[in-house]
Amino acid sequence: MAIRITFRPEKNQPPIVQTSLVQPLTSGADSIQEPQRGRKVIHNAAENKDIAEILAELDALVGLTTVKRLINEIQAYIEIQKRRTREKLTAEPLVLHMIFRGNPGTGKTTVARLIGKLFREMEVLQKGHIIECERADLVGEYIGHTAQKTRDQVKKALGGVLFIDEAYSLARGGEKDFGKEAIDALVKAMEDHKNELILILAGYKHEMEWFLQTNPGLRSRFPIHIDFPDYTIDELLSIGDSMLKARQYEFTPEARNAFRFMLQGLLNSHPYAGNARLVRNMVEKTIRKQAVRLYQKSSSSREELIRILPCDLSLEEEDLK
Repeated sequence: MAIRITFRPEKNQPPIVQTSLVQPLTSGADSIQEPQRGRKVIHNAAENKDIAEILAELDALVGLTTVKRLINEIQAYIEIQKRRTREKLTAEPLVLHMIFRGNPGTGKTTVARLIGKLFREMEVLQKGHIIECERADLVGEYIGHTAQKTRDQVKKALGGVLFIDEAYSLARGGEKDFGKEAIDALVKAMEDHKNELILILAGYKHEMEWFLQTNPGLRSRFPIHIDFPDYTIDELLSIGDSMLKARQYEFTPEARNAFRFMLQGLLNSHPYAGNARLVRNMVEKTIRKQAVRLYQKSSSSREELIRILPCDLSLEEEDLK
């Protein structure tokens, strides 16, 4: 099943969700396998408490409305294919390798971790852990070194998810670059371990599209493409509130307005400012500034220890990195 989500350039317009089904297989390694003897059979995924908790955790994330809907569709799709298999009906092959496209800090890694946990509970993956890596973890310094480094990362990820950030960097060096060797090793691993591994390639939207064009065979191997949009100003504010609440802090109304004004200025002046990583940096710096302010007093009330004031807010260029 190939799935692509495209966000319209016009505001207030819903995203376009396109799906297409591959030809069903009636037998072979790509077919849905019967559950192993002795393992539990989930007749209704909604009845599985662990799955419900993972989906609730996904739903609790700020924003990402279309991403959440797609994950729920994939979960339902897997469950129905398993039911069809139990009834001796033709089932679609489970090809779940994915492309995540979006700016840094837009939730790609968080969603990948939840997918690993979800697929473990659905018995698609044995472990459901995630191995995060980038070019330096895969590309070696001499002929043969890259293939071994890549195989090592694949071995660590077996039973779970191999998440490669800035995957497009593997193709930037041209034909003689060792990055091409890493791509070839990954493609081989996808065939050799098709039932033991899910590969997620992530990066900026335009760079990932270029990357897929450099190797025509890659696009067909990744049937699920998910675009992660930048957060809106209200979503960034909500993320900031949540981060403070988790640490038992809260904005005063004046500080929250100042925080909104600061974020609005960043969104207007920096193309990649709409991300949670920036908010986290700002929140952590704000907490430190509040600590310096309160440290100058001999004692502090509980309320003072909780409240964030406008004077605690600041932003430096390094926060944007």
